[in-house]
Amino acid sequence: MIDEPVKSTKRVLDPNERISEVLFGLIMVLTFTGSLSVADAGRDDVTAMLIGALGCNLAWGIIDGVLYLMGCLAEKGRSLTMFRTVRAATNPRKAQQLIAESLPSVIASILQPSELESMHQRLQKLSEPPPVARLSREDWRGAISVFFLVFISTFPVTVPFMFLDKVLLAMRISNAIAIAMLFMAGFAYGRCIDRRPWLVGVSMVILGGILVGMTIALGG
Repeated sequence: MIDEPVKSTKRVLDPNERISEVLFGLIMVLTFTGSLSVADAGRDDVTAMLIGALGCNLAWGIIDGVLYLMGCLAEKGRSLTMFRTVRAATNPRKAQQLIAESLPSVIASILQPSELESMHQRLQKLSEPPPVARLSREDWRGAISVFFLVFISTFPVTVPFMFLDKVLLAMRISNAIAIAMLFMAGFAYGRCIDRRPWLVGVSMVILGGILVGMTIALGG
């Protein structure tokens, strides 16, 4: 914090957010594979489906990377504003209140006024902050990581259609992979929220199937 008062604390691979992105990518690609007619589909239809599925997730990966950068910039902007406000505060009590409001409520509740004042004094000793918030190299690396995470999450579901000529067999293998990935994502999410992982995994498979069905039915 001494070197860069407005350094972003945004985690590139925050478990909950990244699991959500993988789930979204899976649902997006399943709307393409699920709309493929097993009885009538030919190789051209499969190719068109693959192009559409991968292209859609490519676009979403780019969008999500941009949104990640926007989030980093917004967070740094808020930190910069708070830092300047605290430094400019002439009333110690007001400065302490601002610092407490910027901390998680549990941590702020156990800090004594003397500790908050110590933070205030140390903030006063920091070098002058930059005039505007800027993205760092780490932020750009994070955005690229988010893009690849979203885009690559589509590949396992589409791989059977790339190597198998029988559409029915490819569809069955693809669906099995999708179910396994939905379950694993739900399992991981269950561990993050301290719930029964296997139950959340099964629920995620059911929820994913419902969302895909709704998306296809609504023309998505």
